[in-house]
Amino acid sequence: MKTSGPLECPDDTDRPLPEGAVAQELLAELARALGHPARIQILKTLLAKNQCIAGELCEELPLAASTVSQHLKVLKAAGLIKGEVDGPRRCYCVDEKVLKQFKLLVAQL
Repeated sequence: MKTSGPLECPDDTDRPLPEGAVAQELLAELARALGHPARIQILKTLLAKNQCIAGELCEELPLAASTVSQHLKVLKAAGLIKGEVDGPRRCYCVDEKVLKQFKLLVAQL
């Protein structure tokens, strides 16, 4: 995808909220992904920007680029963020649907 400005994070359709053991496993997986202060800060930064960003994350966090990359990998594997290739860079944004699911699952505790 080639763009001249910031990428907008694509909007997926709503996912049904899982129930029972599946819901518990999803909640545990998402909670594990948020189990590090740096990942919480990355998520907050992405939410504040409200657009796909890449290199700016390294500028805003007191972490090495390789460390940020590892944290992004964990967040992406859990589904909390999406990543797209934009030319030579990767662009990340929050998956609002998964974040909404996480909030609903926590509210059910």
